[in-house]
Amino acid sequence: MKFVCDGLSLAEAVVKTSKACAVRTTAPVMECIKLSAQGDGVTLLATDGELSIRKTIGAEVLEEGETCVPGKLFSDFLSKLTDVELTVSTGPRGMEIGYLDSVSYLQVLPAEEFPRIDLEIGENYFVMKQGALKKLIAETAFCCAQDDSRPILKGCLFEFKDRLEATALDGYRLAVSSAELLSKSGEKQVICPARTLNEISRSLTEDDKEITVYTQGGMLLVELADMTIVSRLYQGDFIRKESVIPPSFTTTVTLPRLDLIGSVERAAILIRGDKNNLVTLEIGGETVKINSSSESGNVSEVVRAYIEGRDLVISMNAKYLLDGLRALDEEEAILSFNGPVSPFILQNKGKKESLYLILPVRNAQ
Repeated sequence: MKFVCDGLSLAEAVVKTSKACAVRTTAPVMECIKLSAQGDGVTLLATDGELSIRKTIGAEVLEEGETCVPGKLFSDFLSKLTDVELTVSTGPRGMEIGYLDSVSYLQVLPAEEFPRIDLEIGENYFVMKQGALKKLIAETAFCCAQDDSRPILKGCLFEFKDRLEATALDGYRLAVSSAELLSKSGEKQVICPARTLNEISRSLTEDDKEITVYTQGGMLLVELADMTIVSRLYQGDFIRKESVIPPSFTTTVTLPRLDLIGSVERAAILIRGDKNNLVTLEIGGETVKINSSSESGNVSEVVRAYIEGRDLVISMNAKYLLDGLRALDEEEAILSFNGPVSPFILQNKGKKESLYLILPVRNAQ
């Protein structure tokens, strides 16, 4: 294999592809990117068994061939060669990278050891605007679980109804949002890993352009210009959001969203590093008082609000509250409560396309 290409193009492609390289695996080839030089381009492919990313760049191919090179090492090395032309080839010493008047070598593995990735996925599909999918992911994926105790919660549930409805939760909070579908076929619901959704979101650059997402046999595929993302879907029963979201509330609070964000951000500074990251809201009259305290001091701020229902004192994780408030996008937000130990929700005052539910901290004073 031998090809000549721009250093920046190759470096950017390696960065994107290496997101799918495995970490801490017993199979070294899973930490590699497979390079295939053919025709007038070079194709890069990486997988960790769940997520696979393929990207193609233009290159002058002098000798067709393929090889596998450690992804992290390759990415770090190329990041220092973005402003030069590269000549990449394979030989007895591994991969030879020529640039300016210098030559460096990286160890490689045989391409035959790289696992086969099924790219023939297209039985079912849904179509929507790129901007709508990007917004939907931003409004929900952050609520997916991070640990492996309940693997299915590391994914986001997509339900295909009149609109695409997305649900994510991690045991302490829940996000629900919806977006317009242009068309769909087949699947009624799929559970996609949050990691996959975030990689798709990073690749969506044209808000008004349509994107087609394909699913088949527990797999998902997205094609974007010169990039393809393939992922396994999670299988199992997802928690029904209808059983979690309260049907009615005893207290509702309408207030300026950015004012509350500012107060909670300042309150959170003093409790940074505390186990529960706890802030308390005192709701009553025409105000919401935001309190936090630690050995470093205390914060007590007031935000004007329109309140209906019972007075209330409730405590919660400041990060969860801020994440939900930042995911909303209107000037005013509505917070709805059912007492100090019951889940509460956050929504935009106007459009109700998204909803965030948070569990309070039960041992709050």
